[in-house]
Amino acid sequence: MTTAPADGAALPVYEAYAIRYASVTRRAVDNFLSRADVHDGPMPLDFYCWLLRGPAGNVLVDTGFSACSARARDRAFTLHPEAALARLGLAPADIDHVILTHLHYDHAGNVEAYPRAQVHLQDTEIQYATGRYMCFAAMRHFFSVDDVQSVVRQVYAGHVRFHDGDAELAPGLELHHIGGHTQGLQVVRVHTARGWIVLASDALHYARNFTDDNPFPAIFHLGDMLEGYRRIRALVQSDAHIVPGHDPAVARQYPPADGEAGIYRLDTPPL
Repeated sequence: MTTAPADGAALPVYEAYAIRYASVTRRAVDNFLSRADVHDGPMPLDFYCWLLRGPAGNVLVDTGFSACSARARDRAFTLHPEAALARLGLAPADIDHVILTHLHYDHAGNVEAYPRAQVHLQDTEIQYATGRYMCFAAMRHFFSVDDVQSVVRQVYAGHVRFHDGDAELAPGLELHHIGGHTQGLQVVRVHTARGWIVLASDALHYARNFTDDNPFPAIFHLGDMLEGYRRIRALVQSDAHIVPGHDPAVARQYPPADGEAGIYRLDTPPL
């Protein structure tokens, strides 16, 4: 399926799904760098990965956390990503590409579970996750060494394609290096039936981080994170085309893909 944008060129149209695989309750004040004017009530944080279907094949954006990380960090799956894929008629071996937005534990577990997939990662992210900054406990807290080792094994197996900045993987499917949250964080821009959308991952956890210029307080470079908000806005026609990485509102705003909770269609306009 194709559509004709304003410049007359034809772009493929991708299906886009958000998979909510876990959730935790946090205090709202812990989700913003500046706590002024933020209430002290609960503010859940949902965990997502994303599936794209189109001419490039089946593309999984992030892989969720591993069972080991779940136990170590007192997390629980509400819907395992592989079970979500099964609901959509796919097995792990059907995944053609895995895009890792970054290597934090909740985005880069289980990479080895997708045996045919080419993995896409920024040069600066693997350097960050294996370099000098990991000497500091506060920086490595968000990583699982087992996950990083698994990605390195995929490198040695010839399954990883590195990117140095922005890249077009295929017509209608792009990577944009944002940084900020981690040194090599990238977002995914994908063309759908409702136009271009951006899967922002942890470039913005909640929509309010973005609208209030008040980032989630897990930051490698604050300036890059704030500039990233402006870069993301320039990639889409409206804020409604930006999908935050951890916001429970995603599950309220988008229709269930198969009539059940846990998988949501992002290629339809939000409610």
